[in-house]
Amino acid sequence: MEQVWSAVKAKMQQLVPAHSYRMWIDPIEFMELREQELVLCCPNSFSRRRILDQYGKQLESEVSEKIGRSLSLKIEISEGNGGNGNGQKEHHQLPLPNLNGRPHSGRLLRKNFTFDQFVVGGNNDFAYSASLSLASRKNCQQSTLFLLSATGMGKSHLTQAVGHHILTERPSERVYYITAEDFTNEMVHALRHDSIDRFKEKYRTRCDVLLLEDIQFLSGKERTQLELALTLDALADAGKKIIFSSSYLPTDIPKISEELRSRLTSGLISNIEAPDFRMRLRILKKKTENNGCPIPEEVLHFLASELTENVRQLESGLFGVAAKASLLGSRVDVPLAESVVKNIVQCRKAITVNAIKKLVCRHTRISEEDLVSRSRKQTVLRPRQIAIYLSRKYTDQSLQSIGRSFNRYHATALHAIACVERGLKQDPRMRNTVGFLCQKLESGKL
Repeated sequence: MEQVWSAVKAKMQQLVPAHSYRMWIDPIEFMELREQELVLCCPNSFSRRRILDQYGKQLESEVSEKIGRSLSLKIEISEGNGGNGNGQKEHHQLPLPNLNGRPHSGRLLRKNFTFDQFVVGGNNDFAYSASLSLASRKNCQQSTLFLLSATGMGKSHLTQAVGHHILTERPSERVYYITAEDFTNEMVHALRHDSIDRFKEKYRTRCDVLLLEDIQFLSGKERTQLELALTLDALADAGKKIIFSSSYLPTDIPKISEELRSRLTSGLISNIEAPDFRMRLRILKKKTENNGCPIPEEVLHFLASELTENVRQLESGLFGVAAKASLLGSRVDVPLAESVVKNIVQCRKAITVNAIKKLVCRHTRISEEDLVSRSRKQTVLRPRQIAIYLSRKYTDQSLQSIGRSFNRYHATALHAIACVERGLKQDPRMRNTVGFLCQKLESGKL
C-alpha cells in the first residue's frame, strides 16, 4: 500500500503547483489501511485542515483509482506533533490568556488575525503557504518574506498570523510587531534621549522575529533606513525571522537607499492579488460564520458580485447589511443589501481626484491654481497634502497619476500621505478636518 501512496503522491505532484505540493502533500505519510478507510498522517492540525479542505476529494479519487475500489480518507496528526494519534485533538491558536495577541514589543496583534481565520484561494495561496512555512520553520532556508498587496487585501492579516502562530508554538521567542513609522519614531526618541545604544540592542540582539509593516513610509528617512539596514544584517546573521509588508515593491519605493533596497529584495517576495467572485463569496461566508450573523445565500451572492475592490469593502457591505437590518428590525434580503451597496458603490464612483480638489479648495478657501502651484506656504501645503491623501484613499488612481494631478512626483505624493497619516495620530485639528471631508465624500455631498 505504501507503493500505491507513493504513486498517488507522484500523480499529485503533477496536478498541483510545486509550492503547494511541497507545503501540503509531500509531508503526508501512509499509516495503515483499515477496511474501507485509508489512514494517513500529517505534521499538525493546520496541515490536516488545509489538506482535507483543498485536496481531500482529489486524494480519495486518486487512491481509489490506483487500487480499483472506493476508499474513504482519514488524516491523523503525527504523534509528537501535538496530536493524540486519532486525529481528534485540535490545535488552538491562543491557548494562553496572557499571550492573547501580545508580542514582546510593538503593537498588539488582532486576535482574529490568525491562520485559521484567513480564507485561502488562488489569489493568496502562495503568500499563505510562505507565511505558514516561515512561522512553522518548515523551510529552514527561508528567513525573510516580503508581502506585497494593495490596501485591504490581507497582508496585515498574514503578518500578524505569523506572530500568533510563533507565540503559540514557541512562547519564549521574542516577537516584535511594529510599523515602519513606529520604528522611525522610536529611533528618533532614542536619539533625542541619548538611548540609541539601548534601541540598537533591543532590535539587533533581543529580537527573534521582526514583523515590520508599511515599509514604504521609510521613503526619504535616510537615518532610519541606515539603522534598519544594519539591524536587518544583524538579524539575518543570527538566523532570525523577518516579515515586511508594503503596498509597493522595494524597487518602486522612492528615496530608498540601495543598501536597504537590496536587503528588502534578498528574501522571498509574495504578491496578494484581488479576490475573484468565488473567493469573495468564500470570504463573506467565513465572516458570516465567525460573527454568528446568518445572511441568506442570495444576499451573499449579491454582495460578492457588487463589492469587488478589496476585502475591507466586502466587510463594510456585510456589516452594513447586518447593522441596517438590526436597526430597522427588518429581514435581511436583496433589496436591503442593494440600499447598502448603492451608497458604497455610488460614492466611490462619484469620487474623483478633481472632485476632491474642488471639495478641499472650497473647505479651505484656496483656489485650485494655488493647490497645484509650487507654493510651500502652510495655508496651501497642508490642504494639498490632505487632497493627495484623500485621492489615494478614495480613488483607484496610481500614486504616479495622483502626483501628476498635483504637479508633483510620486515621491512627493507618498510623503504627503505619510504627513497626513502622522497628523491624524497627533493633531486633533487634522483629524477634525480630514474626518469632515471624509464624511462629505462618503455621503456623496460633493
